[in-house]
Amino acid sequence: MLMPAKTKYRKRMKGRITGASLRGSKIVFGSIALQSVERGFLTSRQIEAARRAITRCIRRGGKLWIRVFPDKPLTMRPAETRMGKGKGSVDHYVCVVKPGRIIFELDGVDPILIKQAYTLAKYKLPFKTQIIAR
Repeated sequence: MLMPAKTKYRKRMKGRITGASLRGSKIVFGSIALQSVERGFLTSRQIEAARRAITRCIRRGGKLWIRVFPDKPLTMRPAETRMGKGKGSVDHYVCVVKPGRIIFELDGVDPILIKQAYTLAKYKLPFKTQIIAR
């Protein structure tokens, strides 16, 4: 599971996801990429599930680049606890994804196989995505 080794502050405010992605919206490494169309939080478990779906489909051929990293901590209060008593402890880490953000890039495999792999990975993600080519 992906998570930062060290952070400056243990807990962070959730904030609002507004605007489009300025950085990470162009294909840099691979030839075909999976790009987000909607906004949302992407957990480390969802990234790992999509990565496994892609690597199994392409049979560990080619090269896969993961262009997102979960660095934002989300806190959770324990179940059946009363209100108050401060903010909950860190439960998991998420990546803030805005529209236009590239999530995965692939190269070195047949483009038809890449599209099949990305279609399987789409079902693992919590927002709509599109497949784009360089």
